[in-house]
Amino acid sequence: MTAPGPAERYARATELAKQDRSHPITTAFAASQRFTLDPFQSAGCRALEEGRSVLVAAPTGAGKTIIGEFAVHLAMREPVRNGQGDKAFYTTPIKALSNQKFRELQDVYGADDVGLLTGDTNINGSARIVVMTTEVLRNMLYADSPALRGLKYVVMDEVHYLADRFRGAVWEEIIIHLPQDVRLVSLSATVSNAEEFGDWLDTVRGDTEVIVSEIRPVPLEQHVLVRGDLLPLFDDRAGIATAQVNQELMRIRSFKGPMYENNRRAQAMSSSRQKGQFDAPRRRPNRGGKRPVRSANMQRIERLDRPEVVELLGRANLLPAIFFIFSRAGCDAAVQQVRRAGVRLTSPDERAEIRSIVEERTRTLHDEDLAVLGYYDWLDNLERGLASHHAGLLPAFKEVVEDLFQRKLVKVVFATETLALGINMPARTVVLEKLEKFNGEARVAITSGEYTQLTGRAGRRGIDVEGHAVIQWTEGLDPQQVAALASRRTYPLNSSFRPTYNMAVNLIDQFGRGRARQILESSFAQFQADRAVVGLARQVREQEESLSGYEKAMTCDRGDFAEYSAIRRDLSDAEKLNRKDANASRATRDARQREIGGLRRRMQRHPCHQCPDREHHARWAERYWRLKRTIDKMRQQIDARTGTVARIFDRVVDVLAALDYVRVAEDGGTRLTPSGRTMRRIYGERDLLVAESLRLGLWKDLDAASLAALACCLVYEPRRDEASTGERGLPRGVFRVALNETQALWQQLDDLERDHRLPGSEPIAAGLARAMHSWARGGALDRVLDEADLAAGDFVRWAKQTIDLLDQLSIVAEPALAATARKSLDAVRRGIVSYSSV
Repeated sequence: MTAPGPAERYARATELAKQDRSHPITTAFAASQRFTLDPFQSAGCRALEEGRSVLVAAPTGAGKTIIGEFAVHLAMREPVRNGQGDKAFYTTPIKALSNQKFRELQDVYGADDVGLLTGDTNINGSARIVVMTTEVLRNMLYADSPALRGLKYVVMDEVHYLADRFRGAVWEEIIIHLPQDVRLVSLSATVSNAEEFGDWLDTVRGDTEVIVSEIRPVPLEQHVLVRGDLLPLFDDRAGIATAQVNQELMRIRSFKGPMYENNRRAQAMSSSRQKGQFDAPRRRPNRGGKRPVRSANMQRIERLDRPEVVELLGRANLLPAIFFIFSRAGCDAAVQQVRRAGVRLTSPDERAEIRSIVEERTRTLHDEDLAVLGYYDWLDNLERGLASHHAGLLPAFKEVVEDLFQRKLVKVVFATETLALGINMPARTVVLEKLEKFNGEARVAITSGEYTQLTGRAGRRGIDVEGHAVIQWTEGLDPQQVAALASRRTYPLNSSFRPTYNMAVNLIDQFGRGRARQILESSFAQFQADRAVVGLARQVREQEESLSGYEKAMTCDRGDFAEYSAIRRDLSDAEKLNRKDANASRATRDARQREIGGLRRRMQRHPCHQCPDREHHARWAERYWRLKRTIDKMRQQIDARTGTVARIFDRVVDVLAALDYVRVAEDGGTRLTPSGRTMRRIYGERDLLVAESLRLGLWKDLDAASLAALACCLVYEPRRDEASTGERGLPRGVFRVALNETQALWQQLDDLERDHRLPGSEPIAAGLARAMHSWARGGALDRVLDEADLAAGDFVRWAKQTIDLLDQLSIVAEPALAATARKSLDAVRRGIVSYSSV
């Protein structure tokens, strides 16, 4: 039976629209889709049709984006009048997602009505539908961009990025500053405090419907791979409600009872659950160097090699699969390991199709760069159905891998966790080789949220009846811990909002300082802090009642027992300190002895000291002081949380005032100086350093290549595992002078910030300056990558961030430096940096 064509779907939509008069647009839209909408999708669309904003929290792969697409559909329904039609912006946290969504919307609405803005890319930015990164929209709001006119809907995909400590504030800025008549569609992974976040959205955006779904459209089956057997993680016989761990796995771990050898019963369980699509894998004969598990005394279960795992999944009809490996080098090595084993997963026709697609998508890359980028090995791997996917891969290569995987031409991808961040690349099976990763400092266990995000890639809607998560058995694996990870589906969404210098000058310019403080107090960060304060205040009130009871219980008819017990406490503390610090100087010991003697005399002279019930009162007094100390700590927490964001804003403004970016006017208001107005257009982590460098003219003598190198120093953040190169090989002359002056300025600003109780910033990193200088001077790719000691994808990413800063300088700098910035920008935007397949 073939799927209905566009004409049939349209006719069906029209008929359904007549049947549901309360939500005709939703009904017609639902009928035009390839799948029947789930209840949560229908609820979200109906809320939008009724004119409300929505927050949708649902698992990865559940189909949240259909609600965002409905918002776009609503905007496009209205005809263009007087050259102006309703607009919809679709925001994503990363450029890869923006590129993907841009292509999808173009397929629906055509190239003329869809644009893309990602900082370094500007395609049809005045279109009625514009896909963009969140930072672009934030900048448009502060600049009061004309493109905002006619805006009716904003979709914020992956809104749980709001918790990101580096970029999360941008989401809150947008939510706070969007015009009130704009309807907001917030799409989030499943979070445990969706109602709290929805309450805040309702406060700052108006009527907001909170829609939570914890149901995966494609059920997820979870397995543990023990040698050649896929054992179910949970025992189906225990029932869904109990979700009991498979006891066979527990026996394997504990080595009690019959040892695991070739568990046909457990394998039969697994096979019966997958009947029709999951054939039991054949046992491979033991190979040289591997000892089979034979008895309960064995302490080790050998793991299958990756090629064997790939072949096992192929025989079990569990491809395509994504193997998550928490290391870029590990991903590339895994591809080569499988390739060396001679694994080939594609047919001749598929190989020909792969080669055709790859050659078409990469035809603009220079021939001399292809060998440097490892193109030919990469193509051979793709033709075998194998690929890696990580941030070090050239963006063009990553996009090709994503495309081929979606077309079912690439069957196995070895990827880092970055692939799990919303890219439309679902698989039938997800394999986790380990449940821990290196975070730059130590090996740490993955969280339940990360586990859910990773395994959420398993199961393709409309293709798979169920998805499969496979955990490979490792030494020390605890099935109970794996089950706990798999059972906890949610994690809390906590604000990371913090006022920045750019934010402060924009708010002051638009609203004035007083109103700016009020706006910041409406942030989700303050909303959460205030809610915590409410709970703490309630605890304080309850504890104060107990404190009053303790105070009555220690009442003494001879005198003030609270005063007496305070003397006793001071005496006890002084005696403890004296015993602890036995090595103090003679003068210090003598002073302490005099203090102890004085306290002892005061205690003995106090009227309560002679009370016959003194020790009874003292026991109540001890409880009184212990509880009072607890209450005092809670009061300190309340004071610290009340007005937290506004206090940080005041410190930021004080720094700006000290540097003459803002001044207090005669009427008492705060005004921007010319330097403050310049800072309004400087965005990024180093906004203050860039603004000060421009004001002081530190970069005015730089040529285009040197300015590119210096801009790179301000955006580059070396990974924790990267070795510092210091100043070895850095360009000399005007660049070295400007860099030294900029570093000295950073130190001054860092001291100033810390004096105002602000956290300061990281030192300038010059590790990529030499390579960026060479690249801007026209250096060959192989030489530049060698100097950078980076993968091509990493170099391109930092080059594009350098371009973004140079673009800002070309707008805000004085004319001569602005002209240099434009030349520098053009010099960096070439070759693999300029390549885009959007």
